[in-house]
Amino acid sequence: MKWLDEYSPAAIADLVRQVAPELADLPIVTRELVNKDEPVWWSSSAVLGGRYVAKFAWSRPAALRLAHEVAVLDALSPAVPYLPKVVASSTDPLLLVTELVPGTSLFEVIDAIDRDEAGRQLAHFLSELHRAGEQLGEVPPATLQPATTDTLRAQLGKWIRPEQLPSVLRWCDWADDVLATPRPQVLVHADLHGGNQVWDGARLRAIVDFETTGLADPEYDLRAFPGTGPGVELVSATMHHYRELTGYQLETDRMMAWHLRTALGDVLWRSEAGTPLADHRTPPDWIDDLTARFSALDL
Repeated sequence: MKWLDEYSPAAIADLVRQVAPELADLPIVTRELVNKDEPVWWSSSAVLGGRYVAKFAWSRPAALRLAHEVAVLDALSPAVPYLPKVVASSTDPLLLVTELVPGTSLFEVIDAIDRDEAGRQLAHFLSELHRAGEQLGEVPPATLQPATTDTLRAQLGKWIRPEQLPSVLRWCDWADDVLATPRPQVLVHADLHGGNQVWDGARLRAIVDFETTGLADPEYDLRAFPGTGPGVELVSATMHHYRELTGYQLETDRMMAWHLRTALGDVLWRSEAGTPLADHRTPPDWIDDLTARFSALDL
């Protein structure tokens, strides 16, 4: 496997010329880079001629993630719905080109669309993905991203109100108990937040970014849904339709345990890094939101 020696427009153009020469004359628009100091994130994408998305990497850790996505998309298409259409792919040199799917993220439309219909479409994607593991052969475990409860207990207190800390400690103990019991593992997307979903109004067009796909609890794929408002309507609808499609009842407490670790982990790392929270509110506000979600789900 060979990846870029450097990140530059010239290097990207040469890469496209090698792998997809028919696209070589299209103008290339690159993205602004983030995490420039961490090699595991030395990957990015560019839009080719307003019609295609090219993904590439310039470090070994980032290249391994992208190569994994190439293999996943190759194995799952066309059996799993809502995948981006692959136009060209290669690992020597490493490049993935997919069709650009017009639309917006779920975050931009969730307040205006029917959450039951949105949940039905997401459940369709999840039900097909979760039973597609055998198509990939030997699949590694997904890299679980949320912060550990030990880290949350030790470090979160300074960012929230003192009277909120007992609830956080109690939630962490509860999450440990819930997740202590093993569950059958399925193929999960593992990073299914609203920004990795492309919607055209109320219609789901595509799910993107399969670099972290692997084996985990099926509930792990819903860990961001309770925070995608308003309320918990979306996650409830998705779980309902998932049961209708598969006959399998996703466990609300297990989903919420993963959500707890995800949400509090996000609060912690952003606060420690001096980065605003996703909705530009405060850590105490997020604790209040979690309290409301536990109540709405009768947990």
